[in-house]
Amino acid sequence: MTNTELQAYVEPFLENLAVKRSAHTVRAYRSDITSLIQSLADDDQLDSHAIRGWLRQTGAQARSRNRKLSAVRSFIKFLQKIEVLTDDPSAQVESPYQRRSIPKYLDEIEVTDVLDQENFGKSPLRNRAILETLYGAGVRASELVGINLSDIDFKMGTIRVLGKGAKERIVLFGTTCSIALRDYIASERVPATSGSPLFVNPSGRRFSTRTIQTVVGTWASHIGLGKDPSPHTLRHSFATHLLDHGADLKTVQQLLGHESLATTQLYTHVSIQRLHSAIQMAHPKSKI
Repeated sequence: MTNTELQAYVEPFLENLAVKRSAHTVRAYRSDITSLIQSLADDDQLDSHAIRGWLRQTGAQARSRNRKLSAVRSFIKFLQKIEVLTDDPSAQVESPYQRRSIPKYLDEIEVTDVLDQENFGKSPLRNRAILETLYGAGVRASELVGINLSDIDFKMGTIRVLGKGAKERIVLFGTTCSIALRDYIASERVPATSGSPLFVNPSGRRFSTRTIQTVVGTWASHIGLGKDPSPHTLRHSFATHLLDHGADLKTVQQLLGHESLATTQLYTHVSIQRLHSAIQMAHPKSKI
């Protein structure tokens, strides 16, 4: 198919994608597919050679190129589904090798130092509840800001969250998190201007993920942690500490909402590294 023919199917594809993917993903896919189409000359066909050439032209790193290729493959699958394309030219394009980095986390003492410090600031109960939920339930920042009051079941200790790809799952929280949430709701939460979001700003509007990042950074810097943790750092810490204390990998995968077990297995590398460090420091033969 030529660039003109392809362009006619971009909007239908994105409308279909929006049903199951986030607005952020839709924007990214729009940008990638538009870029690919614009890279084609008037008479060029969408083939594996054209896709490889476009990926090289972007100059992106492996992770970004993998995302771009994923966007193209999704677009091609859509074209095949509506029967305007029979072959898949992206099948002959290998995904760029991407070295997966070990997740950054805080150790248990560092997490305790951050969470157990004295209240400070204008909304300490709200901010404490944010931190306790990030670490106590292992949720993403985007999931946290989407929580409504009706999603919380204090009796069962569960929260219903909407994860990636608009997939719903149930996460668990313990006593400390429960107390923090109850204290915030009873004493600091202001009425919302719309709906029933759990976390609202002083104007009654739903929190943004950027504000969540600010809260985490402020509480970490207040004790002079020496690190700049993100909300995702607390999620990584949640998973790492569960594995350290004997939780099985499938359980952690379910709690985190990972589609692939391979993603969750990254946390086992963290635990193995810690075991190696412990042996190096404590085993009498390690220093010989």
